[in-house]
Amino acid sequence: MDQILVIDDSPVQAEFLRSLLVENYEVTICSTAAEGLEKAKNGGFSLILLDIIMPDMDGFTMLRELQETAVTKYVPVILITSLSDVQNEERGLAMGAVDYITKPFSPTIARARVNTHIRLYHYQSQFRRQAMVDELTGIANRRRYEEDSVIRWREAMALGLPFSICMFDIDKFKLYNDTYGHPAGDKVIASVARQAAAYFQRATDFLARYGGEEFVAILIGNDAGSAFALMRQIRKAIEDLQIPASSPVSPWVTVSMGGVTLTPKKGDSYDTYLKIADTMLYDAKNMGRNMVIWSDAGRRQWVEDKGTPTPEEEA
Repeated sequence: MDQILVIDDSPVQAEFLRSLLVENYEVTICSTAAEGLEKAKNGGFSLILLDIIMPDMDGFTMLRELQETAVTKYVPVILITSLSDVQNEERGLAMGAVDYITKPFSPTIARARVNTHIRLYHYQSQFRRQAMVDELTGIANRRRYEEDSVIRWREAMALGLPFSICMFDIDKFKLYNDTYGHPAGDKVIASVARQAAAYFQRATDFLARYGGEEFVAILIGNDAGSAFALMRQIRKAIEDLQIPASSPVSPWVTVSMGGVTLTPKKGDSYDTYLKIADTMLYDAKNMGRNMVIWSDAGRRQWVEDKGTPTPEEEA
């Protein structure tokens, strides 16, 4: 059953909306914008009904917050208000609301609009999934990465959370393709993606195919040490697949990884730190490949010593 979030400081209005929709939908009610924003960010909603006039945050400000948050960016928002002037309606639609219902409203019309926008949401979600997924690996593609990275960077900045970027690619992949052929190379790319994806299970984790045999990952909330430790586990897990490779690096397919962790502040540039992650990857290749090199905002470095067990092995 689809979930609808109603954010309205009027208990009477909120309960009236619930009574109209509860037969076909699971309805959650929040009486403040702050509570509604927190609920919305937990995910799972197919539609948000948002009152414009609330004491703690006006609906337009909240609509902007929803548009700039990765989890809620594509959830349709219908604005419900007693403001009937064209300027406010135009403003709401220009900011990304899918519809605008003025009080008092017809219950039949309200239900019809809700039904229509939920159907459209499912159709658009299916289309976005197809457009944003890399066909070979099943993980996010470069287009999805370009979009999500900006949103996640803003979230980490707003919440004051550590943000990690990791670049990694398959060692000596051209040699592998030349030796085994491109169909075998495609299977290797898919296997590496599948193994890496198993370690990115939180809502704040992100993994994408950056291009060719190269991947990019984003973590929110990990400090530099824990991000480095996680990437070591992933690197070893990929090597442990024991996919044969005629490579001077290893008898098996391996990856080199580089990354950086920082807590982004106003004025920081995502592209600057992406370049640092890429530099760490370049250093890992220069130091023999099949290793992880990590940095933090203070330019300290963690260089993997493969003779030291990973936290997973020590456990």
